Amino acid sequence: MPKWYALRTRSRFEKVVHEQLRHRGIESFLPVTTRVSQWKDRRKRVEWPLFPGYCLARFQHYQRLFILQSPGVIEIVGSALGRPEPIPDDEIMGIRQVVSSCLPFESYPHLTEGATVQVLRGPLMGLHGTLLRKPDGCQLIVRINIISQGAAVHIAPEDVIPLSPSREVPLRADSRLVAS
Repeated sequence: MPKWYALRTRSRFEKVVHEQLRHRGIESFLPVTTRVSQWKDRRKRVEWPLFPGYCLARFQHYQRLFILQSPGVIEIVGSALGRPEPIPDDEIMGIRQVVSSCLPFESYPHLTEGATVQVLRGPLMGLHGTLLRKPDGCQLIVRINIISQGAAVHIAPEDVIPLSPSREVPLRADSRLVAS
């Protein structure tokens, strides 16, 4: 059965890898966010990868070499033992739900602390994530653990409830990551 994996790509090759995989018949997912870029003579809205340096792909274990031969792919992200580590389907579904919600979102580094919550209403209803309080309101952080990345979307605090400790997703401690 195919599983989701994170592929580390050459710098600024995320879209190339995404297209190459699609042409090879491999399901890939490249979440993007829109930014305003400033040039000398104009400003333009440009799509940027939500997770710079990564593309997500769904494939079977025996297809690893085929994937690694795609132009722009550096490696399949995995454990310290060098084995590719699959991404749980619910993490992919969470990022897909945030990207398709039409709510403003941005890239956010993996968190090591914060309350795990469930969204009660709105376009993100049912989604689990980490609640982060900011001076301008609250954000829901949905993450992909294997690449220590996530997406932050603004949310009203009354739209979420905390999950009981038995239902929480364990948070991975990583000293390199910054938590607010």
